Amino acid sequence: MFELSNENDTNEIPVNVISENQINDSHDESTQSVAENLTLEQLENLLENEKQKVQDYEKKIKQVLADYHNLTKKTQSDIEKGVNTKIDEFMLDFLKIYDDFIRAKQVFAESNVNIEGLDSILKNMDSLLVKYNITPIDALGEIFDPNFHEAISIITDSELDDNTITKELRKGYISHKSVIRPTLVEISKK
Repeated sequence: MFELSNENDTNEIPVNVISENQINDSHDESTQSVAENLTLEQLENLLENEKQKVQDYEKKIKQVLADYHNLTKKTQSDIEKGVNTKIDEFMLDFLKIYDDFIRAKQVFAESNVNIEGLDSILKNMDSLLVKYNITPIDALGEIFDPNFHEAISIITDSELDDNTITKELRKGYISHKSVIRPTLVEISKK
């Protein structure tokens, strides 16, 4: 540590050097004199105050860590939702093309045209759907559920229970446990 001296020399600025030992000695003396003046009860109170501060800081640190972990989880969840939404949007467009391939296969099969090439393409498309967790909704013979199906026609059939699905007009699909496209169905009424 440096101190300016009181001598007034215009050409030089005098500096007195104080050693670290002198600083530590003066600090130890002041601490010792303060400690001598405090009673045991006052020291215990100071200790309790310091313990309380430590507990308060520990609580704050734990709260900050919990907030950080919650933020990390929420951020991860938001990122996953965003990615899944984009995949679902893409898959909806892809499913239109997939449906066209299935219709083409049916037309060629009815015309007795070789459909081996289309079968291979459809297998690759099925693999892509599986890879991105896109699963078809099986509806035929099931009871109509508005969460999975969209009824666009009704037939009268006394032999079937009400709301039994008699025909799938367009396949529906589920992605990551939510419906991205409902199945278009025909249902029965008595």
